[in-house]
Order: sequence, then C-alpha cells, then structure tokens
Amino acid sequence: MRNWDVTNEVGVCMADREAEDAERTCKHLDIRFQEVNFVKEYWNDVFSEFLSDYQNGFTPNPDILCNRHIKFHLFWDYALEKIGADAVATGHYARSSFGPFLENFQPQKNVKLLQAADSLKDQTFFLSQVHQKALQSTMFPLGKFTKDRVKRMAQESGMEFVASKKESMGICFIGSRDFKSFIKQYLDPTPGPFIDLGTGRVVGHHQGIHNYTIGQRCRIGGQLHRYYIAHKDQKTQEIKVVDDTDHPVLYTTSLTTGPMHWINALPPLLLSTGKLRCLFRFQHGYPLVPCTLTSIGHDQMEISIDIPQRALTPGQYAVLYMGEECLGSGRILLPGPSLYELGCDTHVWACL
Repeated sequence: MRNWDVTNEVGVCMADREAEDAERTCKHLDIRFQEVNFVKEYWNDVFSEFLSDYQNGFTPNPDILCNRHIKFHLFWDYALEKIGADAVATGHYARSSFGPFLENFQPQKNVKLLQAADSLKDQTFFLSQVHQKALQSTMFPLGKFTKDRVKRMAQESGMEFVASKKESMGICFIGSRDFKSFIKQYLDPTPGPFIDLGTGRVVGHHQGIHNYTIGQRCRIGGQLHRYYIAHKDQKTQEIKVVDDTDHPVLYTTSLTTGPMHWINALPPLLLSTGKLRCLFRFQHGYPLVPCTLTSIGHDQMEISIDIPQRALTPGQYAVLYMGEECLGSGRILLPGPSLYELGCDTHVWACL
C-alpha cells in the first residue's frame, strides 16, 4: 500500500524502500506481492486535513486518520472486494475479541478491540476511529507477543533484514526533518508576537501559529527564560507563552469532544444515564487515567479527568478504554478551564 511518494530530507522515497522490503518478505515466504496506490486519497482525506488543522490552530493526528480512511477503509475494501480476500492481517500491536486469526468469529456478533499484550507497543490508540465492519475481518497476529519476541521470530525464520529494521517514529511523511522546515513547504508564514502570559509583554515574534503546539518549548531569540506555548489565537496570530513547563495554565481536568466514534456500540450505561466512568488518554503511550464521560447534547461529550493533564490540545483525540477494551474516541474541540483560570497561580503540584 503506497500512501506517500514524496522524497525525504535526503532525497530518498521511503515508499519505494518500504515496497522493496515488502516484496523481499513476500519472496522469502513464497507469497504473491501486490501493490496498490492510495497517494491521491491519502492527500485528499488525510494530508489536506492535516494542513487545514495546523493553519487553524489545531494539532491533528494523521495516523488516526490514515487508519480510519485508508488502511481500514480503502485498503480493506480493495483486499476483500478486488482481490477476494476473506480477511486482512495487519502488523499492528492490538488484539481482537475474535482472536488473532478470527478463530472466535461470530457473524452476528460485534467484535471488540483489545489492548496488546505488550503495553509499551500497544497501538489501539491509533485504531480508535476504525469501523466495526473492517475490524470484524481483521487479524492481529502480533497482538499477543512482545516486540522483542516478534523480532526473534523474524530472525529464526531467516528474515534478519526485517528484525534489524529501525522503528518508524513520529509522523510518517515528515521523517527526521525539522517540523518547521517541512510545514513551510505547504503553509505560508503568518507572523505574530509571542506574549508573556504573566507580564503581558511581547517577548519575541514567530512565523505562524502552525509551527507550534500547546505545551511545546519554544526558543525565542534574546530571551534567557525557557518559554512554553500556553495559548494560540488563530485570528490575531498571538501566542501566549509561560516560563515554566509545569505552569498551571498548561494543566486542565476537563475537555469537550465532538461526536464519539464507538468501535463496538454506544455503552448502555451512557445511553441510560448520560454518564460513564472509564479510562482516558490523549497521547499514545500515556498512562490511562480514570475519567467521567457526560453527554452534553449536540453530539458532544464532556470528559472530566481525575488527574490534571498537561497540554490537552484541540485537534487531538480523546481515546477511551474500559479495562482492556478500547471503546473508541472523539476529537478534542476545547479544553476546559486551566488550573490557572481556576485560581492556581503557583507551581501546579502545589495546587493539588
């Protein structure tokens, strides 16, 4: 599956390299190699939204969108309808209630998406927007293994070239490039001031809010302080900054999401009472935190989190869990009031 065909920072098209590795693996296993091109669809459904979000002050998650629109939609359709496959096997670290090879498949029953055995590599966060129909015929053969065990199996099978591959980190189409260098190829500069939240003083200038995300450290020329992004204004291009990575303005205990995508079904307790206790994270790999989900109408949800979270960011996804099951996710529209707005004006941990 080819989704991106632009060369990286050293002039190498990583899609070509990935295709070569896939073909080599197929030859080793004596199975047919076939490639399908979704570059146009990826640009329209994922990358264009990525650019639009950054331009409007949001911080998107293209990996979640890619799984929803491309890998578990277009590719899944292609595999089952064009090739005639019965199911799709994926290398994602996740598990299914139907079993790693669909051995527990029941045609009249919904499937549940479960966390992988290797909690450090679990990828259910990125699969939280995938549709039920696709999951019902998806195999997760790696879900019960640790990453180290998978590498050993590859070595034992004579595929050292797979076991020795470096892990891909960060956004796939950016690679190891500096984000600002990448994004300026697609978005024009929109200069604005950095304003110290505490003093109201202009402490520097930037080339656009799309270069920054909430909580990020920003280097401001001529300043001795380390500053962190606290707020971005899309209309004025003003960025409010603070000089403490744990400033209470960066922490909040609530947020509002847009429509929730439920992988299995709308939880019965939420349907009957309008509330649900479950677990929450908004970044891959972050610890799960207890929360209360409340339906507030207009297809929106309010999430109250038991432990304050740093840098809850519009555009990211609130992913919910019940035990080992990933329930689904909703896009964060608006963080709730910060601890600073609630009266905490000292170090955040002194307010808890």
